[in-house]
Amino acid sequence: MTTTTVPTTALATIQPVFTDAERLALAGFLAGYRGLTREAYALDLRQFTTWCRARSLALFAVRRADIESFARELEAKGRTRATITRRLCTIAGFYKYAVEEELLDHSPAAHVRRPRVDYESHAVALDRNELGALLVAAGLGPPYEHALISLLALNGLRVSEATGADIEQLGLERGHRTLTITRKGGKVVTIPLAPRTARAIDLAVGERTGGPVFLAADGRRLDRHATYIVAAYVAGAAR
Repeated sequence: MTTTTVPTTALATIQPVFTDAERLALAGFLAGYRGLTREAYALDLRQFTTWCRARSLALFAVRRADIESFARELEAKGRTRATITRRLCTIAGFYKYAVEEELLDHSPAAHVRRPRVDYESHAVALDRNELGALLVAAGLGPPYEHALISLLALNGLRVSEATGADIEQLGLERGHRTLTITRKGGKVVTIPLAPRTARAIDLAVGERTGGPVFLAADGRRLDRHATYIVAAYVAGAAR
C-alpha cells in the first residue's frame, strides 16, 4: 500500500518584527532628534532590537534583567564604559518616551544600573601610532569628519574653536593656509594650517563661499554634542 503525500498550501503565520505600538514608539522617539544625534540613537536602537530579535524578545515584553544582560554582553565584547552607558541611556530614553505616550505601562529600563564613567582623562596625549590610526580612520570617512579631526588632532583646536570656524576666516599668508579663530577669553588669533588639514577643509567646504566650515546634516552649524559623536565614532573605527 502506497501513501500519497499531498502538498499543503497552508502558509505559516509570519510574526511582524514590531507591533504597531512598538513601531510608533521607535519612529516617534527618533523624530525628536536630527542629524548625527539621530543617527547615533538609531544605531543604538538597531543593535538593541537586533539583540532582542535574536532571543525572540518582543520590544515591549523586555524586562530589566534583559536590558542588563544586553549590557553584560557588550562588556564581554570589549565595549568601553562610555559606549555601554550611551547605549543604555538611549534605551532608557526610548522606553521613557513610550511610557509618556501611553504606549507602555512602565519602563523596564527605569532602574537599570549603568557603568560608572570616569570623565577625567588620565592620558597625556595620543602617541604617534594612535594619532596615525585616528587620522587614517578619519580620512576614510566624509570630508567634514577628516577636516574636523585634523583640526583637533593636528592643530590642537578646542571643540568650540573648530565648530565656530567660518569659511570667511580662511586665508593665505606667506604661502601658508591660515584660519582665524577666537580663543577662550575672546582673543582672536590666526593659525597656520597643516597641509593635510587645509586639503581636508577644502573638500569639506566644497563650492560654498561663506558660513560655517562644519555643517550638520540639517544644514546648521555643527554643535559640540555632534562633534563628540563624530570623534567617538572615528576613535572607535581607529581601534
